Parts: sequence; structure tokens; C-alpha cells
Amino acid sequence: MDLIAQLARELNLKAANVEAAVKLIDEGNTIPFISRYRKEATGGMDDVALRALDERLSYLRNLEQRKKDVILLIDAQGKLTPELEQQIREATQLQRVEDLYKPYRKKRMTRAQKAREAGLEPLANMIIMQASAKGSALDAAAAYVNEEAGFDTPGKALAGAADIVAETVAEDPENVADLRAFTQNTADIVVEATDPAEKTPYEPYYNFDEPLRRIPNHRVLAIDRGEREGKLRVRVNVDGAAATARLGSRWPRRQGVFAPIFDAAIADGYKRLMAPSLEREARAKLTVRAQTEAINVFAKNLEGLLSARPVRGARVLALDPGYRTGCKVAVMDETGKLLDHGVVYPTKPRHDVVGTKRELARLVKKDGVNTIVIGNGTASRETEEVVSEFIAEQAPGLRYTIVNEAGASVYSASELASQEYPDLDVTVRGAMSLGRRLQDPLAELVKIPPQSIGVGQYQHDLDQAELSRTLGHVVEDVVNRVGVDVNTASASLLGYVSGITPSVAKNIVAYREENGAFTDRRQLKKVPKLGPKAYLNAAGFLRISGGKNPLDATSVHPESYEVATAVLERAGVAASELSRGGVPDIERRLGSISALASDLDCGTLTLIDIVNELKKPGRDPRDDAPEVVFSRSALSIDDLEPGMELKGTVRNVVDFGAFVDVGVHQDGLVHISKLANRFVKHPSDVVRVGDTVKVWVEKVDRDRKKISLTMVQGK
Repeated sequence: MDLIAQLARELNLKAANVEAAVKLIDEGNTIPFISRYRKEATGGMDDVALRALDERLSYLRNLEQRKKDVILLIDAQGKLTPELEQQIREATQLQRVEDLYKPYRKKRMTRAQKAREAGLEPLANMIIMQASAKGSALDAAAAYVNEEAGFDTPGKALAGAADIVAETVAEDPENVADLRAFTQNTADIVVEATDPAEKTPYEPYYNFDEPLRRIPNHRVLAIDRGEREGKLRVRVNVDGAAATARLGSRWPRRQGVFAPIFDAAIADGYKRLMAPSLEREARAKLTVRAQTEAINVFAKNLEGLLSARPVRGARVLALDPGYRTGCKVAVMDETGKLLDHGVVYPTKPRHDVVGTKRELARLVKKDGVNTIVIGNGTASRETEEVVSEFIAEQAPGLRYTIVNEAGASVYSASELASQEYPDLDVTVRGAMSLGRRLQDPLAELVKIPPQSIGVGQYQHDLDQAELSRTLGHVVEDVVNRVGVDVNTASASLLGYVSGITPSVAKNIVAYREENGAFTDRRQLKKVPKLGPKAYLNAAGFLRISGGKNPLDATSVHPESYEVATAVLERAGVAASELSRGGVPDIERRLGSISALASDLDCGTLTLIDIVNELKKPGRDPRDDAPEVVFSRSALSIDDLEPGMELKGTVRNVVDFGAFVDVGVHQDGLVHISKLANRFVKHPSDVVRVGDTVKVWVEKVDRDRKKISLTMVQGK
């Protein structure tokens, strides 16, 4: 198989671009680096396209290796024919290769194998071909009686031959492929309760059936979980008669003495040898489909969360609410440095509202706080009410917002948090994490395992290795899209930079602690274990503000400094202008970009990126994200009424809709049918985590604390 041609066809790309991308990947370059700095070679493929190519490349290479292995294994048995070898070489899926190999795979002794060893294969061939025979089928079988092998009567010999027929039919690759498709296209998933009287979250599935091809992914995951917890019994229901008839239709039919034996063998082959594995396979495929979609949704949600706009210039007082142990307080300056910490008790059992307000007033005045952050966990609602009263009574210029606590406790108790703040209690670390999530969500959230951030559905039920790999790619892509200040970034953040391993990230931090701040990108080459390849892949994503070369504060790669300098000269601008906000009118100054690219012997796509960066150096793409929604007064679910218009923030996107925070400590659901005035295939096509949206209240169930919202006015 020509892998380059195959990839180009499948992904609808030019073969030359695919070949270049594959070469760059094989040379050890990272996806972010190739996407950003090798656009001429790849034709401008973005990180999504490159990851799809990389994944498919890996699959096709594994496929080619498996083909070679299977050909060798069958050849070693002396059973490889030119036709079979050609079928294997032409296979485009691993499943097809395994189907072709199945008849030759070593397996435990089967009924058919025992019959073959007893010399019954010629009789089986007579049944398959429905050969003419004198007398009855038993008369024909009499010649194949083998007492030593246990086939001591014509009836037993005939039964043994039928077993060979059943296995032959069941292992034929074309039969398997056809019945697999039939099962997946026509079967139903049937679900029952193990105890119909028991109250569980799975009651909607107590008497449930739905076609496999139509069941939504979130239902598949719910059913899988219910089965795993022993609350549901699940089976795949296939029309066995139709499947058997379909199987039989693949052979010529004649009315002969072997016809009934042939029909019975086909029915046995399907029921005993094919149906169980095909039904298991259909369930497994369903689960893989649902899990793959859930991982993709999780990845999109995580990307939205990591890409949230930082709140710069905020002096933050962060509150991590609690009841018995109180509400932990951490005050941080604009850079996230801890200024103060303590505990207040605004909730039961102490319910010291007066003391809480007094302490808040003291800290706000002492540390110049302009923003309060409240975690959304236990006691959050009661804490918000006290904060709202405090602002109204004593600090009308103050603002507050609620942040998601997911993962904060994981970070605060981690080894990383212990290394960063060895002298602080875990509760203070948790409060600090909440405040920093507002100041710079990306820098703080990279310290937490992505799976713990809580923006998915059924994340604990998913393939954890695949989930971790996919989410890791998301974090890597966002970090490199934004860029990293090498002098302020934590080792956690640096570890996601293109070409930088966790150990090299620690070496970067150690180097700057020992030698002072980096003033030149070339100094990175002095960091232990940061070799030429790592430098090539990392340099453009590591920024140095206030260094010797203004270009070091931009995304322009050092390999393009000569071109960038020539561009500045052509525009009549000094490099020092970059530190004063860039050159907004640089395109007007330069004229034709394509002509300039030719003059400078530079690729047009690369030159466009350089010009855009010089236009606005160090631009943070997160500045295009929606602004954080702040409040000054508290709202509760009791205040909501149908028809009320609200502004909210999307907190989670799932298969059946989006959950929106409207400031009442209970996210409302916008069902997929209420996201837009048109058909929506998936909620992520309309919204993503972090989006600010306008919604209308449809229904409020105060007893069950459920809020139904719509994004379609009047719907």
C-alpha cells in the first residue's frame, strides 16, 4: 500500500503536502511546531488536520505490519495461496485482515477440528456442494465411520461432517463481513432491570429497546454503566431466522439428500459460532462509538475552558466555602502572589456573618482587592449571599464571580502543590487555585490532570488511556497557541510547550532560578537536556518580555528573525516599536505580500504570519474569548420565572444539550432542541464551554432544583 497516496485520498489532501507532513513527523517534530512554522511544506494544515493525519498514519502502518505478520503465519502453515495473499494485501481495515486470518488462527480443539482429524472433511464437502448420492445421507456417511475417533456410527459421522460445515460457514471472511453488517444495521439493543422494584437512576431503561444504529451515545454510556453496576441486563436482539436465511443464500441450493443437513449446519454455524461473537462485537462497537464521541466532547469542552479570557489586573480575594471548617480565604496580587490568607465562618454552625464582613472589609482595604472569587462547591450559595450583602453595604465598587471548583482539591493535595507551597496548608492552596483560575485559567488549570477538571460526561467510564492522550493533545495545542512567558511560567505550563518534556521544563525553572531571568532566546540552549531539536520545536512558543531582542517577545521563530528584520526595515520601522504595541499599519507600509515574499525568498504563508505578529506582537488569542460575567448581587432559583431573560456562561456541553450557569448555583439545561432555530446535529456545533449566552427561562422545578432554559426567544 502506498501510504502517502492512501492518506491523501482519505483526507482529501495533496500528496506532496502529506509526504512533507509525514517526513516532519517522522523526524520528531511536534504537531504544534509543524502547524505553526512549516505551513509551506504542509499546505497550511492546522493542528486538527495534522493530528488526524498522524493518527491515521499510525493506523495504516500498524495495518501494514499486521498484514506482513499474518502472511508469514499462514505461509508457515503451508496454506498461503496467491489469492489469499492478494486479499490480505488489499485489505484496508485491520478487521478485514483478522477475518481473513481467522480460519488459520491456532485455537483450542473444536468439534470441527476433531471431525477433520477423523477424516470427515470429504463428507463435509459433499454436504456443502450438495453432491448427488446413492441412497440416503446416512448411507453416504457409512463410508466415513471411524470408530477409533469416536465417530462409530453413520449418524455420528454425519454430525461430525455437519460440524465442519458449520465452522467453515462461520469462519468464511465474506460471511463474517456480511453478517456483521446485517447485525449492526438491523439489531436492537434490549435492556431490562435486574430488580424492577428497585429505585435507581436507570429506571428509564428498565424496559427499553432501540435499534443499534439509532441509539444516542449518551444512552449507550448510561446503559453500559447500569450494566456494570449490576442494575441492568443487556442483550443484542437479532432476527436469527433472517440472518440464517441470508447466510444460506450464499450457497447454491438444490433439493438433494444433503439439503436438510446443510440447512441445519448453517443454522448451527450462525447460532453457535457466529451470533455470540457478532453480538459482542456490535456491543463493543457501540461502546467504542459512544466513548469516542464522549472523549471528543470532553476535548472540545476542555479547549473552551483552557481558552477562557484571563482577568488581568485583578487583585483577588478567593473564598473556598465550607460549613464546619469554615470558608478558606486567600488574597493574591495581580501576578497571583499570595498576600494574605485565613478563615471566616459565614455559614452554619458558627454563622458569624458580622465577623466575616469585618474580615472581608479589612482585607479589601489592606490589600486593595477589587475582585472576589467564590468556589461553587459546598456552602457556595450561603457564602455568596453574605458577599453580596457585604458589597451592597460596604464596597459598592467591588465585583464577584463564581468559579468551578472541579479539580482544586486534587491540585491542593498534589505533590506539585506541596513543592510550590510547602509551608501552606492544603486548604489555602485550594483557595489560591480558585483565585488564579480567574486571573489566568490556562496557567492554573494545566496543574490539574485534565480528567479531573469536570467538563465531560461519563468521564470515569471512558478508556482512560485514550482520554488522557486526547486531552493531553488539547492542552498542548492551547498552550502553544497562546505561547508561554519563559520567565514566569511554572514547570507544569512549560511541560506542555512544543518540544519540552517535564524534566526539561524543571531544568528551565532551575536555570532561571540560578542565573536570573532569561534575556535572550539563545540562552535556552544552555539549559541542560534542551538540545537542538527541542530548541527548534520550542523556541517560537517561548516568549521573553523586556529582553535584548524585541522579537523574542513575539511568536516569530528565531529561524525567521532575518526575514522579520528585513520586513521591519522595508516598513521603515525600528524593532523597538514592537515593545510599544507593534505596527498597526504595517500592511499598508509593505504593499504586496506575495511580491515581498518573492523578494525575501520567504514562503507567503510564513510571511503572512510574521507580518500579523509584527502588527500586534505577543497577541493573546484568548482576548477574543467572552468576558467573565461578574455580579454585585445574589440571585436564587426562587427568583426565576418562566420567560425571564438572563445572561449566562456555558459550563458543560454534552450530547443532549448544554448546561448554563445563570448565577443561581444550579446550572440550567438548554436541550439540544432549544439551542437554535434550526436542526442541530450536536450542541458543540452551536456553543462551547466558556461562551457567554443569552437564555430565557422555560421551566423551574424548585423541588428538584432543575432549570430548563432556551436560547430561542419565544420558544
